[in-house]
Amino acid sequence: MRLDVTDRAILTALQDNARPTNAELADRVHLSASACLRRTRLLEESGLIARFVAILDPRIAGVPGTAYVSVTLDSQGRASLDKFEAAVRAIPEITECYLLAGQHDYLLRVVYRDAADLERIHSEILTPLPGVVRVQSQLTLRTVKRSTKLPI
Repeated sequence: MRLDVTDRAILTALQDNARPTNAELADRVHLSASACLRRTRLLEESGLIARFVAILDPRIAGVPGTAYVSVTLDSQGRASLDKFEAAVRAIPEITECYLLAGQHDYLLRVVYRDAADLERIHSEILTPLPGVVRVQSQLTLRTVKRSTKLPI
């Protein structure tokens, strides 16, 4: 999809705040309300705007801890990967999952309440996942930057 300066302005504005009224967004990107609505709908229909979400504060939501967990499987066959990925999708504490090229097979972002909760997640959820032979966690001390905003 080809994006012009106006499309980029709309996307940048929506990444900063996805809840303006169409009139507010149109004013911000210097378009008429009808033209802004038409362009925004085209960006949604193209799939570039995948969805609108609310970003919660993890501390207030009760899950202030974040761990990045490297997972190694016993097999990298398609069936093994599919089983692992299906299981991961059903676990709310795993907020992100990436298939890797390199030493480990997957990288997971896991949120937790406290040390006891992390131990529970590790022993009762992560290690029993299909095909898992090794789990290695790195705990974050402080979030320096976290963004969902893509450079457009």
